[in-house]
Amino acid sequence: MRILFFAMLILATAGVSSASNITVVTPANNSQVSSTFQLTARTTVCGGVPAVSMGYSIDSSAATIEATAFTAMVSASTGAHVLHVKCWGQQAHDEMRLDIAVAAPSSNIQVSSPGNGTEIESPFALKASTTTCAGVPAVSMGYSIDSGAATIEPAAFTAMVSASTGAHVLHVKCWGQQTHDEKLLSLDVVPHPVSATPQFSLPSGTYTSQQAVTIFEQTPGSVVYYTTDGSAPSPSSLHYSGSIPVKQTMVLQAMASASGYQNSGYARASYQLVQNSGPNVPPNAIQVTELQTLPDWRIKHDPATGGSATGAMSIVGDPSISGQAAGFDTTFTDYGGVLYSVTYGNDPAPENFLYDAQVWIDDGSIIGNLEMDNNQVIANGDTVIYAFQCAGDSNTWDYSENAGTAENPIVQWVHSTEPCNPATWTTNAWHHVQITYSRDDVGNVTYHSVWLDGVDSPINETVFSAFALSWASGDLITNFQVDGTGPSGASTLYLDQLTISRW
Repeated sequence: MRILFFAMLILATAGVSSASNITVVTPANNSQVSSTFQLTARTTVCGGVPAVSMGYSIDSSAATIEATAFTAMVSASTGAHVLHVKCWGQQAHDEMRLDIAVAAPSSNIQVSSPGNGTEIESPFALKASTTTCAGVPAVSMGYSIDSGAATIEPAAFTAMVSASTGAHVLHVKCWGQQTHDEKLLSLDVVPHPVSATPQFSLPSGTYTSQQAVTIFEQTPGSVVYYTTDGSAPSPSSLHYSGSIPVKQTMVLQAMASASGYQNSGYARASYQLVQNSGPNVPPNAIQVTELQTLPDWRIKHDPATGGSATGAMSIVGDPSISGQAAGFDTTFTDYGGVLYSVTYGNDPAPENFLYDAQVWIDDGSIIGNLEMDNNQVIANGDTVIYAFQCAGDSNTWDYSENAGTAENPIVQWVHSTEPCNPATWTTNAWHHVQITYSRDDVGNVTYHSVWLDGVDSPINETVFSAFALSWASGDLITNFQVDGTGPSGASTLYLDQLTISRW
């Protein structure tokens, strides 16, 4: 049969007729096909005579002979080609030409993440898989950034990929038997967000007593590292886990670090502790210390203030200097105040006193007046009230007097010329308050001085301040009173190292 076909080819050169009914079922003219495609064709007439055979060729290659109706699988290289579908008859031949484009062998590379054209942070997760590579079974995969060297992976993999900030082309590659292919993705690598810089509860400044600094971090999940010697903090520095005591002059620096974020900038504060130049206490003075830790403090709304008020006390370790500070939570309406008081001794004899305490005001507290009192029942049975306050309504240090008699008292506050307003005190910090006063045998009280954080404010005023209250003989009682200001509000204060000296 093959000899007959070739004989026909020779005879066919004698003439070509256009009368043929060649039909190509597939592929269509001007179509795109794969590298191995199906060719289906038939004819009965070739050059005006009965067709004896058919065939095909790609471009100028040799023809492959087929029957007058056939289906064949045809291979061709990638690119544009002319497909010649031919026929032969007795001393005749003809052909149909089709323009085809052969697509590159296919791969089924799948990239789950990242998406093409996305913004991502480095490092990012690359998830990819394939089963075929350029039309053959995939052996391996890999990836590269731009023109970098490829990192080889299995045919299904997840990898953490690092890239510099900016635009990149991610090459996701596959390899098979003598083949390779790749999928290209455009990526924009953006920098990680920056952790918020920590904030300190205590501002830089000069202080006369030990302080405690709380560090607040704003970025969820962040860890704070700090130094106290002025050096730059790093993840190898001290790890913040609670308030930091300031017992001496220091420079505090802190930074925050969080997963998925760049490290924060540095927070910095400088604290200077100076020696308190307060009043002198004679060696023979009797001192009662840490009065804030005594049990059975009495709590009540002071009826001399307006509205209503409620209070609660607790012993806390933070903030504190001694480790046992008293916390005072006060809620008020219409300028109401709460009186906190405790009996700390019995002694009618002393005529000189020093009230010494550390006071902390929480940020956000609403305070009108802050009153720090001492009461003593003296030998004649009268109660001497040493009442002293930092008054927000007058912006002065005030003291009380009895403008009447012990039996018919007229209580009133007297404004000194020395300024004070609790609303201007630095919050979240310890303030050292020291008040000195003395009395005579009938209850005339001289207010000598008040020191706030080591600054002396001389008072040097004498007033009558005795009351016939029928209290127990010799009782010593101290008061700590917090008044509100305005229609309503609340405050949180702490009292530590409350010491009263008498002589």
